[in-house]
Amino acid sequence: MAFSAEWLALREPADRAARDPGLIARAALAAGPDPVVLDLGCGTGSTLRVMSPHLPGNARWRLVDNDPALLDRARTEAQGRAQTHRIDLRDLDALPLDGVTLVTASALLDLMPAEWIAGLAARLAEVQLPFYAALSYDGVMRWQPQLPGDEAITRAFNDHQRGDKGLGAALGPDSGPRAVEIMRKAGFRVHHADSPWSLNGAEAPLHRALLEGIADAASETGNADAAEWGRNRIGIAERSRCHVGHMDILALPPGTG
Repeated sequence: MAFSAEWLALREPADRAARDPGLIARAALAAGPDPVVLDLGCGTGSTLRVMSPHLPGNARWRLVDNDPALLDRARTEAQGRAQTHRIDLRDLDALPLDGVTLVTASALLDLMPAEWIAGLAARLAEVQLPFYAALSYDGVMRWQPQLPGDEAITRAFNDHQRGDKGLGAALGPDSGPRAVEIMRKAGFRVHHADSPWSLNGAEAPLHRALLEGIADAASETGNADAAEWGRNRIGIAERSRCHVGHMDILALPPGTG
């Protein structure tokens, strides 16, 4: 479950544009007047960068990841606003929740099994903490112009996303609805919204990198046409439009506004 800083930088503008602004604003309010935000799977700190303008200037961050290189970069880019913690996310008891007012995650839940999300929900319910999770892939990909194989490749990619990413069978495209269900069962009030990527020629570098990853993943599921599909799609990336669906959620414990 490792991601390069280059890939994270490439996708950050599309992530920022896709996030539902209403849920960002409500998450910032839920963090309270003296926010301490714990970001799970922080990467280079994209959640900090996108949420900071919505939070008071005294906001403090605790950034959690298992990749020391990404944590070093996140610490540098946070410019004194954050502590970093190298933690294996399988160990939910190790999360530094003392004094935290909001827990966040971005592009994380689709990598996780249902059991992990249930464990996190139980942990957050114990301490009555709100949870904002953005950009969970929802299984929908569409292109214009269409090419033969688009639907078959999407199905193969979605099968791959449900594979084990190091913590058990991931929920992949089912993660958003399942997370809503799990959080509600744990007693949270859950709000959700769509947050799709909408890529055009201006995002061609991201689109090409995405297509390479999709084709590789589809090939690993046994789709014999994936490599050719990838070459054909990459060849027209600069004049194509691409929709990649995501879901954002905000889970509020009882008694919060």
